[in-house]
Amino acid sequence: MSEQQPVNPWNYKPWWCQPWSIILTGVTLIGGSWLLFKTIWLTVLVFIPVATWMGFFVLLWPQLITRSGILESDKE
Repeated sequence: MSEQQPVNPWNYKPWWCQPWSIILTGVTLIGGSWLLFKTIWLTVLVFIPVATWMGFFVLLWPQLITRSGILESDKE
């Protein structure tokens, strides 16, 4: 009997769509908006959609893909 390894959805994504690149891009956009405009309300307007995007792709997407079982067929 061989023990099943959990499927890692990040193995199916290119380098520019990995957690480190998503977080780096988001932090750069949010920080860049602050450095460029030095206006808190504008930075918050940038933060909300960017943080939502980061949260979805770094936290929620991997769980949804793993639970869906869509990648299980690739292991066989």
